[in-house]
Amino acid sequence: MVMRVLHLVGSAVSEFYGNLSRLYAQDCLESTANPALYEFYIAYITPDRQWRFPSDLSREAIDAASPVSVVEAVQALTALKIDVMVPQMFCIPGMTYYRALFDLLDIPYLGNTPDVMALTANKAKTRSIVAAAGVNIPSGELLRLGDRPSLAEPVRMTIEPPAVIKPVNADNSLGVALVRNRDEYEPALKTAFTYADEVLVETFIELGREVRCGILVRDGELVCLPLEEYRMDRDLQPIRRYDDKLGENQNGDLYMVAKGSTKSWIVDPADPITARVWDAAKKCHIALGCRHYSLFDFRIDPNGQPWFLEAGLYCSFASKSVISMMAKASSMPLDKLFSIALNNSLRSTAVAIK
Repeated sequence: MVMRVLHLVGSAVSEFYGNLSRLYAQDCLESTANPALYEFYIAYITPDRQWRFPSDLSREAIDAASPVSVVEAVQALTALKIDVMVPQMFCIPGMTYYRALFDLLDIPYLGNTPDVMALTANKAKTRSIVAAAGVNIPSGELLRLGDRPSLAEPVRMTIEPPAVIKPVNADNSLGVALVRNRDEYEPALKTAFTYADEVLVETFIELGREVRCGILVRDGELVCLPLEEYRMDRDLQPIRRYDDKLGENQNGDLYMVAKGSTKSWIVDPADPITARVWDAAKKCHIALGCRHYSLFDFRIDPNGQPWFLEAGLYCSFASKSVISMMAKASSMPLDKLFSIALNNSLRSTAVAIK
């Protein structure tokens, strides 16, 4: 029996997040297409909160699709008899509100629940929870825009530089900066506050290495995938920035920068750091209440100690998605990974961990 799969794409917030969503979703549609197994449909959300049901993800097809309200969209989804939804939205409403809508419609979807996504979208709350589970985190301080009458007021920081400035709920390193002295705090904070009303200031962990760890739930057990390591340089590239991850061409379309053997590579599972990171990642997964899969960033200090940086609990099942590449390195092709995730979502909304 052919499974009817809906890809939920776009953004209710901005064209940037819409283009990011379209970038990954297009890769997924092309990489997982199998007419013998799946019948793919697309629902595209625009920043005006209108829905469209285009035939493909080209700009022309999206523009040609008639915009409809959420009420009309629900009627269309009901008529389509969707079996499962693949979330492809990266904005906060896409990761929370729209997933909750599918819960109400009783349509299963891949990935984590709205409450978990809302939690992990906030870097400060996430780090507090994983720290309580015994995972190392850098010392940090949370600043709120309303704490000072204006950004012209002098900043009084308890975290001594060097420190990393992070908007608390921005993605893809938007607004992230490394400050080496106190004079750099104000401009870095001013930039960060353009992306969020709260900013996290963390003690800078000197560079040893930086890795990501993906976890897949399979038959109720946590399966840690091979680590992905990013090319870093203590002097020239001590932290990862936005332009290390995404670029934009002359047509305004986004493309992935941080892919390829010169930017990142898979770590040999025999590397001693792997077991340490896997142990910390499992603690994070369980503490945060993840299901189906999870993804975490870790900084490795010069002594080989992992430090939690943040969670990124989504996978677009594109060929260039991090979890897809990790799975491939463990001899699990994308079609198998996609099948496992679909079956997880259909089997239960919460997979028990053994």
